Amino acid sequence: MFTEQDHEALLGALKAAGEESYRRFNESLMPGTTNTYGVRLPKLRAMAKELLPCAEEYLALARDDSHEERLLQALVIAGMKCGEEKRRAYIAHFIPKINNWAVCDTFCTSLKTVKKEREAYYHFLVPYLSSEEEYEVRFALVLLLSHYITEDWVDAVLAAAAKASHSGYYAKMAAAWAISMCYVRFPEKTLPVIERGIADGEVKRRAVRKCCESLAVSKEEKERLKALLSSEG
Repeated sequence: MFTEQDHEALLGALKAAGEESYRRFNESLMPGTTNTYGVRLPKLRAMAKELLPCAEEYLALARDDSHEERLLQALVIAGMKCGEEKRRAYIAHFIPKINNWAVCDTFCTSLKTVKKEREAYYHFLVPYLSSEEEYEVRFALVLLLSHYITEDWVDAVLAAAAKASHSGYYAKMAAAWAISMCYVRFPEKTLPVIERGIADGEVKRRAVRKCCESLAVSKEEKERLKALLSSEG
């Protein structure tokens, strides 16, 4: 069981675990995000783990008025014991609550069970790729780059990232990040996409930049990638 009293106690625990200096630092990385406690992610993961035995009761009472509780909901949904169809229903309910890159990316990377049903999750996420909501697009792209860069799925990841057209900064960054991760693992498949397959010029520039920041990409490859941008003037 998880009651209203338990929820009030949880909010008190979040407040007590917060660090003021970390709160200020964290908010500086998430423009527009306020009402944070300053609780570090490892502590939130530990709290989420304690909530898993009463996951559904907690999610029914959870509030959306603090950054940390949004993260807690994401972590509980990712870790709760349930079938994947039911989990997808919870994911769909939670996605509109994503209001910054940290909640988005933590949620996506924590959804480890996606790998059990990649086909079903792929069909689930495709509609979000064309959403008008920036963080819905980012959710789909980060879920792809987190769990789909495999021999069987890399082409689908590249196609989705290359066609991404949302004008939002965080959507563009997710597309560039996905392409760069594909390049690190499958350069022979990714290079032609970077050369002539990316619809958005800014995404292409950022993808090349992220490739060049990677220690897994050789100096020679980086020079070749930079030359692609130079040739465009």
